[in-house]
Amino acid sequence: MGGVTGTLVLAGTPIGDIADAPPRLAEELAGADVVAAEDTRRLRRLTQALGVTPKGRVVSYFEGNESARTPELVEELVGGARVLLVTDAGMPSVSDPGYRLVAAAVERDVRVTAVPGPSAVLTALALSGLPVDRFCFEGFLPRKAGERLGRLREVAGERRTLVYFEAPHRLDDTLAAMAEVFGAERRAAVCRELTKTYEEVRRGGLGELAAWAAEGVRGEITVVVEGAPERGAEEVGAEELVRRVRVREEAGERRKEAIAAVAQEAGVPKRQVFDAVVAAKNAAT
Repeated sequence: MGGVTGTLVLAGTPIGDIADAPPRLAEELAGADVVAAEDTRRLRRLTQALGVTPKGRVVSYFEGNESARTPELVEELVGGARVLLVTDAGMPSVSDPGYRLVAAAVERDVRVTAVPGPSAVLTALALSGLPVDRFCFEGFLPRKAGERLGRLREVAGERRTLVYFEAPHRLDDTLAAMAEVFGAERRAAVCRELTKTYEEVRRGGLGELAAWAAEGVRGEITVVVEGAPERGAEEVGAEELVRRVRVREEAGERRKEAIAAVAQEAGVPKRQVFDAVVAAKNAAT
């Protein structure tokens, strides 16, 4: 390790129930030279609940100061310090601060290790009732409707189970967009307040879940969506081909490119998609 003696420790913190804290977390909090926390107030509540007092310096490390503070922490590490990184909940760097610090530490040959802990991604996936053998984590979707549709369109043919984080006030719009792009019958699960008092897992088709979410939902949200089904060319009907083209057009694609992309995705000739689009247009006039 080039003589470097410092260590960066990424520590998982409870996503809800404090009893889920890994035993090593208290040890690391008590012994680290520097504790970098996403929210120092939440860290104080965590240490009080665990009955530990950090001996080291406590600093904030959040989205707003991540770029500026990373070099400072790296110098601490190069100088031999043991730096513990914790976020508000779950594992650092997974849709939370941490990636920049890990990358910078690795660049300087600093040892990086972890205290494994709870993960909303894996917990929601396990509770969803959907296939877990292959999955991909997509994080948060863009806030703007057009960008959100575009991102969903990119994974419309993804056969692995998809996992997303979402804010409660955007959940209904997100589920509606998913229903539009993936199809209203695509199975999904909305996991709310995992491991907390009001934990809830709502399962159903995306259309059904979008209608439910329109009434208002609170809490921390993780959405798990079934992957695209394997379909042969004969299984994709004209109506579905037209819907896929429409989704792509609404996301900004030209019709020619949308038809070509849908044909490739569905495994059918471009002419078949073109004819379906023309027939649907004539039927509407």
